[in-house]
Parts: sequence; structure tokens; C-alpha cells
Amino acid sequence: MKISKTFRNRVLAAAAVALMFSAVPVPAHATSKEMIELQTQVQQLLDMVQRLQSTLDTRFGVMQHLVEQTADNANQMNATISALQAKINAQNEATGGKLDTVSGQVQSLNDSVDELKSRLAKLDKSVQDLQTQLQNVQSQPAGSAPAPAGQASDPNASQGGGAAPAGGAPEASVAPPLKETFQAGVRDYNAAHYDVATSEFQDVLHFYPMDDLAGTAQYYLGDIAYRQDNYADAVKAYNAVLEGFPGSPKAPAAQLKKGLALIQLGKKDPGIHELRLLIQRHPQTPEADQARKKLNGLGVRINPPTPR
Repeated sequence: MKISKTFRNRVLAAAAVALMFSAVPVPAHATSKEMIELQTQVQQLLDMVQRLQSTLDTRFGVMQHLVEQTADNANQMNATISALQAKINAQNEATGGKLDTVSGQVQSLNDSVDELKSRLAKLDKSVQDLQTQLQNVQSQPAGSAPAPAGQASDPNASQGGGAAPAGGAPEASVAPPLKETFQAGVRDYNAAHYDVATSEFQDVLHFYPMDDLAGTAQYYLGDIAYRQDNYADAVKAYNAVLEGFPGSPKAPAAQLKKGLALIQLGKKDPGIHELRLLIQRHPQTPEADQARKKLNGLGVRINPPTPR
């Protein structure tokens, strides 16, 4: 548009100059056929300029209309894309929420199954203890049989009121106090007195197999083996925690150490599986963060397996 106006202005200026020259009075003898032709050409040039201006105005008007129409279409397309993007985002959020719900339900089901396994294991342990006690009672010598009716039932009572006979049954072992025994085991564990700590933790497991501290004691037994580079026994001890005490607060640590022990034994794939399983079951724990760092250090992609 600006170029056309400049061109038009120049043509009009040339035509004006020509008109000025044509309007200047000249001698009669200067009037000639050439002057008349020049005036005719100038008039034709002015007509051409006007037609050209009209054509340019028309074409630029059409072009401006097309530009405006294109801009309107682009705005409509942007609005449509924005609405489509918003709809896709809403669908993604809804799908993500459903997946989170399903994942939570699956995790809850896994926890319920683990809790049921723990209860079955404890029940089986109780039945085994009862069977052992029954076998011990049945295997006692005849001299330790209950006293006949009319006699004192106290095993320490003598026939004549004196001391018990030397052949009497031995006294039952007395269970040590739970908390004191467990705390003593932790102190000896921290002091690297592993043999003493092992004995104390085993006492907790033997006399109090149903208590919550039994799972922690089992974990410490695995940790003692891990510290002594006995990774095979450590894996067995950690398995006992995960299978017998899945609800123990030490379960995440047991799964982490089990994975690390397997890697130390050269069983890389099973170890990686345990670390991934830990991240899936306990994603917000410090042990899960350690598992992620270990997997990253091994160059392994963190992708929790499908729950079994």
C-alpha cells in the first residue's frame, strides 16, 4: 500500500509539471502538433494512474479481508485446541485418579493377605509350641507323674514332709522378662557383642513368639549376620521377618537389606526385584529412598513390578 501511494504521487507530480508547462503561454508559432500530442499523453497517463489506483485499492481491500478472515479462523482454531487440551487434561486427571484408587485397593489387598499370612504363621507357631510341650510332658519319667489322690500335688513336697527326692522332675525353664531381654540385646548389638546379642534375641523369639518385638528381634538377627558378611544367613533371617512378621515396623528395612544381601551374593536380578518390591509396597519410607539410590547407582530403571 505504501509503495503504491509513492508511485502514484510521483506520477501525479510528473503530470502536474507537464500541465504547468502546457499552461504556460507560448508564442503562437510554438504551438505545434507535438504540444498537442504531449497534452494528450499526459491526460492518458493521468487516466492510467487513476485506474491503477482503483485496481490497487480493490485488491488491497480484498487482501485485507482475507487477512482478517484468516486471523478469525486462527483464533477459532486456537480456542478449539485449548478446549480440546482442557478436555484431555480432565480425562487424564480422571484416569489418574481411577488408577490411584485401583492401586490403593490392590495395595490394601496385599496388606490384608500379608496380615493373614502373619496370623497363620503365628498360629502355626503356637500349635508347634503346644505339640512340643505335649511331647515333653509325655516323655517325662514315671517318677514325675502326678501324685495320687490324697497326696500333696506339689512336686517339691516330700513323702515324709522333707526334701524332694533326687529323682524328681526338673523345674520348667523360667521365661526372662521381655523388654529387659530385648533392650539388652539391642545394647549388645550396638556394642558389637554379637554372640551375646544373638542369644538374647533368640530368647525373645523363643519365649515371646507372638509379641511385636519378636519381629524386630528377628530383624536384628539378620542384621548381625549381614554385619558379619554372612549374607546367606542374613537373607534367611530377613525372609523370616517378611513372611512371619509382615506388619512389623522393621519389614521395610528387612526387605531393603535382603535385596542388598542378594546383590552381595551375586544374585543381582533377585536383589533388584526385592528393591523394586520395597518401593512398590512402602514408597514413602526412608528405606524406599535408599532402594532408589541403589538402583540408580546400578543403572537400573525404577519400574515397580506388577503385584503378584
